[in-house]
Amino acid sequence: MAAAAQLFEVRYRDGNMQHIQERHLEPFDADEYIERLAWRTPGGGSKGGAEAFDPKRLLVEFQNHIEELKQLDERIQRKVEKLEQQCHREAKEFAHKVQDLQRSNQVAFQHFQELDEHISYVATKVCHLGDQLEGVNTPRQRAVEAQRLMTYFNEFLDGDLRSDVFNNPEKIKEAADIIQKLHLIAQELPFDRFADVKAKIASKYHDLERQLIQEFTNAQRTGEIGRMREVAAVLLHFKGYAHCVDVYIKQCQEGAYMSNDIFEDTAVLCQRVNKQVGEVFCSPETVMAKLIQSIFDNQLQAHVKEKLDEARHSDVEQYLKNLYDLYSRTTLLTNKLAEFNLGSDKHTFLSRLIKNIFSMYLENYIEMERQYLQSRSAMILQRYYDSKNHQKRPLGSGSIQELKERIRQRTNLPLGPSIDTHGETLLSQEVVVNLLQETRRAFERCHKLSDPADLSRNAFSIFLLLVDHLCVDHIDYALEIGLSAIPSADAKNANLYFLDVVQQANTIFHLFDKQFNDHLMPLISSSPKLTECLHKKKEVIEQMEVKLDTGIDRTLNCMVGQMKHILATEQKKTDFRPEDENNVMIQYTTACSKVCVYVSWQVERVRRSMDGKNVDTVLAELGVRFHRLIHEHLQQFTYSSMGGMLAICDVAEYRRCAKDFRVPLVLQLFDTLHALCNLLVVAPDNLKQVCSGEQLTNLDRNLLHTFVQLRADYRSSRLGRHFT
Repeated sequence: MAAAAQLFEVRYRDGNMQHIQERHLEPFDADEYIERLAWRTPGGGSKGGAEAFDPKRLLVEFQNHIEELKQLDERIQRKVEKLEQQCHREAKEFAHKVQDLQRSNQVAFQHFQELDEHISYVATKVCHLGDQLEGVNTPRQRAVEAQRLMTYFNEFLDGDLRSDVFNNPEKIKEAADIIQKLHLIAQELPFDRFADVKAKIASKYHDLERQLIQEFTNAQRTGEIGRMREVAAVLLHFKGYAHCVDVYIKQCQEGAYMSNDIFEDTAVLCQRVNKQVGEVFCSPETVMAKLIQSIFDNQLQAHVKEKLDEARHSDVEQYLKNLYDLYSRTTLLTNKLAEFNLGSDKHTFLSRLIKNIFSMYLENYIEMERQYLQSRSAMILQRYYDSKNHQKRPLGSGSIQELKERIRQRTNLPLGPSIDTHGETLLSQEVVVNLLQETRRAFERCHKLSDPADLSRNAFSIFLLLVDHLCVDHIDYALEIGLSAIPSADAKNANLYFLDVVQQANTIFHLFDKQFNDHLMPLISSSPKLTECLHKKKEVIEQMEVKLDTGIDRTLNCMVGQMKHILATEQKKTDFRPEDENNVMIQYTTACSKVCVYVSWQVERVRRSMDGKNVDTVLAELGVRFHRLIHEHLQQFTYSSMGGMLAICDVAEYRRCAKDFRVPLVLQLFDTLHALCNLLVVAPDNLKQVCSGEQLTNLDRNLLHTFVQLRADYRSSRLGRHFT
C-alpha cells in the first residue's frame, strides 16, 4: 500500500504540473478542467463502463488536487507580493532620477540663455563694425573705380588706347563693361569741349557692341549655351540688347519651317526654344513673347493671307472652309503656347495676336456666310426640282390667298384648279440632309468665328435662312402643292398621295428639330435670342400643322367619298330583299367586301404615314366617318328576313375591319350598329325586349324606330305599335 501510495503521489504530481502548464497556455475553463481531471483518473470516467467507475478514488483525486491548488495559490500570492514590493522600490528610484534630470535641465537652460544673450551682443557689435567698414570701403571703391575710369578716359582723350583690356580680344567682356560706363559719362559732358572724345567713345561703344552681337551669333550657331549666356548678360546694359534678341529670334526660325504644316512646325519650334531661352536670357518670358509675336506677324500672317485671299473672290465655299480651319488651328496653337511663360497677361497677348491676323476677315464673316448659305441652299433646291422636271409654281400671297386659305380650312372646298403631280411628293430627304449639313457647318463656323457678343444674333440669322429654305421653300411648298393635288370628295379612284407627303414631312420635322436642339440651342441658350428662336420655330410648325390637318381632313373626305362610290356601284337593292329567300349562299355582300379591303388598305397607309398619337387621332376620325357612312348607307334599303341576316353579316364584317383601327370608340360604334341591325331580324313578339337590351337601352327611341321601319314586314306585322 505504501508503494502504491508513493507511485500515485508521483503520478499525481507530474499530472498536476502538466495541468498547471496547460492552464497557463490556454484560457481557463473550470468545467472542462474537471472533466479532463476525471477522465485522467483511473475509474473516474466512463471508460470501462459503469462497473469500472470508482467514486472513492475520484474523491481522493479531487481532494489531493484541491490541496495542491491551494498550495499553488499560496506560492503565486507570495510571488505577486514580492513583485509588487520590487515595483514600488523601482518606482521610487526612477522618481529620484527624474528629479535630478529636471534640476540638470534647468541649469543647462540658464546657461543656454546666457550664451544666447552673449551671441546676440557679439552679433550686434559685428554688424555695427561691418556697417562702419562698408561706410569707409564704399567711397574708397568708388574713388578707385573713378580713378580707373579717368585713366581710361585719358587714353581716349589722348587718342592712344594703350591698355591691354582694349587690345586683347579675350578681355572683351571687361572692355565692354568699361566702355559702357564711359559712354554714360560721356553723355553728361558738354559737346563743344569734348566732342572729339565723345565721338571716340561712341565709336568704340558701337564697335564692341557689334563684336558682342557677332560673338553671340557665332555661339548660337555652334550651340555654345554658356557663351551665349555670358554675352547676353554683357549686352543687357547696351542699347543693342534688343538687336541681339532679334538676331536670336531670326536664327531660331532658320530651317524651322521645312514641312507643309506651319502650325505643327511652330509648336515644335517654340517647344525647343522655350527650353533654351531660360538658360541664355535673364528675362526669358520677354524673349519668348517676342519670338511668338514675330512668328504670328510674319510666318502665320503670310500663310493665312495666301490661303484666304486667293479663294475670297473665286470660291466662297473654300474661303469659308479655309477661314474656319485656319482660325481653329491658330486657336489650338495659342492654347499650346499658353503653357509657356509669356508674362502675367499671356492670354490677352495671344488673343491680340489672333485678332491682328484675322480681324480683317472676321469683320464681314457673317455677311459672306449668309450669302453663301443663301445661294447654296437655293442651288440645292433648284437642282432637285430640275431633276424632277418640275417648274416651281409661284404661290399666291396677300389678302386673296389668305381668304382662300380660310375658306378652304372651313369648307374643304378645292379653290382653284387641281394639280396633277403624278404621285410626286416634291419632298426629298436627300435635299433636307444637304440643307441641314450646310446649316450645321454654318453653325460650327459661326460658333468659332463670331465675336461672343454677336454669336446669338449671327446664329439666329442662320436659323432664319434654314427656316426660309427648308420649311418655307421646300416643305411648305410641297404642302401647298399637295393640298392643290387632293381631288374632290366625289372623285373616283383618286390617288391620295398626300399621306406620303405627311409621312415625309413628319420625318423632316424630326430632323429639323434635332438640329435645332443639337446645334442651335447651345449657341443661344443663354441669350435673349432664345425666345425669338423658340417663337419662330413654334410659328412655323403651327402653320405647317394647319396645312397638314387641312390636307388630312380632305384626304379622309376623299377616302369616304371612295367608299361611298364603291357602295353606290356595288350595292344592289336586291342584296337585302333577295327573290329567293331560301337560296342565299354568300356570307356578306360584294360591296361590303370591297369596302373592307379599301378601308384596311387605307388604315395601313395611315399607320405608315404617321407616328405617335397622330395615328390614333386620324384613325379615330376616319373610323367615325366610316361608321357614319355605313350607318347612313344601311338606312337606304328595305330588309327582308334573309336580307336582314345578310346586313348583320355585312356589319359583322365591317366590325371586324374596324378592329384594325385599334380605337375603342370606333369598335364601340360598330358594336352598337351591329346591335341595331339585330332589329331587322328579331321576331315581332321579341322586338320590345330586344329594344330594352343592354346595348340599345340608352339609344334614342326614334333611332330604334327608324331601323325597325326598314323591315319589309313593318306594316304587315304592325311593328310601329311598339314605339307609340
